[in-house]
Amino acid sequence: MVGGRRFRPGGGFGRQLDEYETSVGVPPSTESPAAPHGGLVDSAVYLRGHRFASPAGLAETYRCLQEQDGAMAWIGLYRPGIDQITSLAREFRLHDLAVEDAINAHQRPKLERYGHTLFVVLRAARYDDLREEVEFSELHLFIGPGFVVTVRHGEAPDLAAVRRRMETEAQVLARGPEAVLYAILDQVVDGYAPVVAGLENDIDEIETQVFGGDPNASRRIYGLSREVIQFQRAARPLLSVLDALAGGAGSASGDEELRRYLRDVTDHLTQVVERVDGFRHLLQNILTVNATLVSQQQNEEMRSLTAASYAQNEELKKVSSWAAILFAPTLIGTVYGMNFVHMPELRWRFGYLFALLLMLLVCGSLYVIFKRRGWL
Repeated sequence: MVGGRRFRPGGGFGRQLDEYETSVGVPPSTESPAAPHGGLVDSAVYLRGHRFASPAGLAETYRCLQEQDGAMAWIGLYRPGIDQITSLAREFRLHDLAVEDAINAHQRPKLERYGHTLFVVLRAARYDDLREEVEFSELHLFIGPGFVVTVRHGEAPDLAAVRRRMETEAQVLARGPEAVLYAILDQVVDGYAPVVAGLENDIDEIETQVFGGDPNASRRIYGLSREVIQFQRAARPLLSVLDALAGGAGSASGDEELRRYLRDVTDHLTQVVERVDGFRHLLQNILTVNATLVSQQQNEEMRSLTAASYAQNEELKKVSSWAAILFAPTLIGTVYGMNFVHMPELRWRFGYLFALLLMLLVCGSLYVIFKRRGWL
């Protein structure tokens, strides 16, 4: 299943989830999926894979890191302020361009190297079951000698779970900052699996709407297509990031265990990208089918309107024909009803009979004409 595996620190990277959830003595992590007011969420200093300090602030973290040789700091931030980013930039000598990207956000997934520091941008996704929508968030990482800084600009991913998993086995965390990077990459890719399942379910519902004649289907297809495109923009560039890491962009490229793990993440991400590409093509086909069905429905309605209009025209012909026939005797009667003294046939013995015959002749002629033309 896409994204079905999870990174399990220790041994062959295959420890099951229930093993570390039921283990005791694991140092607690205070990092939560969302910090209500932003800023520092969790800061820890590790030595040989063990958490030996949980500083309350950045200054204390710097001090602990300087006092202990070989230590690694993992600092988690959620929508931090400029002063915190500036402090980190001074302490770890972060590049100005990377710092600017971390502050402004709205970056595409990428990996950039500035000296001994890696700057990684990831876009996590989360499916909201209630609203049936995909929510995207941005995560920035600074990876350098002895430090990992994560800057989240959204609710996902759950870095607290990553930290707990990494802390279950010291030998994995002891591999250094890039082991943390790979674990976070795995968490982001794992988070794509529920999104893929949610989009697939939405597409099934849309197919039912389309063939059921729902007039709102077009609007939903358009909205879902936008989500799929955004998902593609989040997932596809991540393949380039993984390829760069596999090609030696990271200092741990010689660690065969980490490279093996990286290939596993790449395989699962490739499956996600392929399925999302399939969703986009499927939605395009559904939109075409929907347009065809709507066109057919409109044609049927036009045929019905045309038939109704034709029937009305036929009835109007009949009414008009009988109105013309009945108008003829009325006209003749009106003429001979005038009160003029000098008027032809007014005092003629056969005038009355002549008027009746004239009315019958005119009416009969009109009837024959209308009948031949199909109006009656």
